[in-house]
Amino acid sequence: MDVVVTGGAGFIGSHLVDALVARGDRVTVIDNLSTGSEANLAAHLASGSITLVRADLLESGWEGHLKGADMVFHLAADPDVRQSAISPERQVQQNIVATTRVLEAMRHHGVRNLAFTSTSTVYGEASVIPTPEEYTPMEPISVYGATKLACEALISAYSHSFGIRSFTFRFANIIGPRSGHGVIPDFVRKLREKPRELEILGDGSQTKSYLEVGECVRAMLFTVEHAQEPVNVYNIGSEDWIDVTAIADIVVKAMGLSRVEYRYTGGTRGWVGDVPRMLLSIERLKSLGWRPQMGSRESVVAAARTMAGEG
Repeated sequence: MDVVVTGGAGFIGSHLVDALVARGDRVTVIDNLSTGSEANLAAHLASGSITLVRADLLESGWEGHLKGADMVFHLAADPDVRQSAISPERQVQQNIVATTRVLEAMRHHGVRNLAFTSTSTVYGEASVIPTPEEYTPMEPISVYGATKLACEALISAYSHSFGIRSFTFRFANIIGPRSGHGVIPDFVRKLREKPRELEILGDGSQTKSYLEVGECVRAMLFTVEHAQEPVNVYNIGSEDWIDVTAIADIVVKAMGLSRVEYRYTGGTRGWVGDVPRMLLSIERLKSLGWRPQMGSRESVVAAARTMAGEG
């Protein structure tokens, strides 16, 4: 296929590009490189197997690259939940406005298929755990979650109004190589600076689902190939969860450290907008024929080992 990936130089985006190239797709990446990196695509750029368009979705000039595309994978976004409580306007622009511009470009150029990466934070603090896709009420507690939910609504409207077939993926915590933010890279950075002490946001009891990025990409592509509805919404995550203190233990071990003192900042939340307990139901995904091969602990161990060896 001819595929466009927005945010394709980022963490999940670059792993998706790897998979698309491996299966023989012609891939165009649109990325402003604000959080992504050319290094994530270096092998493909050297071989000429992809086209990289350095552009900001909020500006003009990139839209023509969607002409003739069979599908758009829209991953470009500002993913920092913590920062959304400090600079909410940036996330409104980078997430909602940018998504609207992608949808308009698709409509103008007649692109009929869209895959969008959403988040578990659209559910807010769900009273039903594991949380299914049909859970209500959807009450995000972070600006980030609210922007993603707004994008979901826009995509649904464009799908029904303009014949765009859409796939929306609500992610658990996706982890692995090339990740620049989240609890594991945060712990690795802190321990490199202070090997005997680790600050842990909150009380360490926050318990969530984690999934290795390769598993996530395989789930996305499987769903695109097998789901049949005009509007398809799927949770992607593991079937278990792990708490933050246990993650700290795994990272400390992966870095070969001992006698590390944990210093908790306190409270049940790590930051404003943090959801202390999150586990997604993936029954809908399993009914389609896919299930993860790794659980949360396995995913964390693999990611910690990789990141401990980086840099």
